[in-house]
Amino acid sequence: MKKLILALATATVLPAAQALDLARTWINPGFYSFHVERDKNLNNVNTGLGIEVPLSNTYAFTAGVFENSNRATSHYVGLYVMPFEIGPFKAGAVVGGFNGYPNANQGGWFPALIPVIALEGQQLGMNVSFVPTVQDQLHGAISFQLKYRFKP
Repeated sequence: MKKLILALATATVLPAAQALDLARTWINPGFYSFHVERDKNLNNVNTGLGIEVPLSNTYAFTAGVFENSNRATSHYVGLYVMPFEIGPFKAGAVVGGFNGYPNANQGGWFPALIPVIALEGQQLGMNVSFVPTVQDQLHGAISFQLKYRFKP
């Protein structure tokens, strides 16, 4: 598992570092999660800091840190694959890895495939994703991630 995450990070970070264009790079302050299990006293306001670096119209590297639903610190690294586009809307999934969830791999890294719909304007955007419930390891939610990019 660690080798898979390292390979994914290497394959995406190197091109992203070369392609880094601040005028196209999104930053975000974390997520707001509407949890399916409303009775579990989960953290809905998942503050943090993340980046999304477009590599093309279809692919974007993403990485960040946030306070997860269990009130622990999580990190993520991944690749958005958004092959469907209609006007300002894109749809696809993000594939990558997360850590920091106490009941998932004992807080260690684990892979994830999460469906995403994005709305992107010139400077403001929003990613809406569905995180499925995975037994007692992850709590299902619809997550909203506001994102901003600086004016060139």
